[in-house]
Amino acid sequence: MTDERLYTVGEADALLPDLRERLSRIRDARQEILRRTEVVRARVVADVGGADPGPEYREASNTLRAELERLSQENILLRDPETGLVDFPAEREGERVYLCWRLGEDHVANWHPLDTGFAGRRPL
Repeated sequence: MTDERLYTVGEADALLPDLRERLSRIRDARQEILRRTEVVRARVVADVGGADPGPEYREASNTLRAELERLSQENILLRDPETGLVDFPAEREGERVYLCWRLGEDHVANWHPLDTGFAGRRPL
């Protein structure tokens, strides 16, 4: 864990404009994958064949994979793709914590201990 990237509030805030766009791509790709999966499932159940999910599925899958890999490389933890909830590993008063942010919030204004989640959010 010594190589783990830690963020300051300022560093996390600086990433938000790009992160907003990326999280929207993640959400859109995930929804497309779910839609295409339902089309395939319906065709299989109806026994009409056509189990290929199509190019839309592959494109969405590639987008999702690339965005998730990038978040992982940046040590940004995606907690909920639908709401755009993410955690940034950080240190607060000598303690390891997560800075907590989600789409719709103007800036990073909350944190929580490592052993709690969104319900344990506290204002900075």
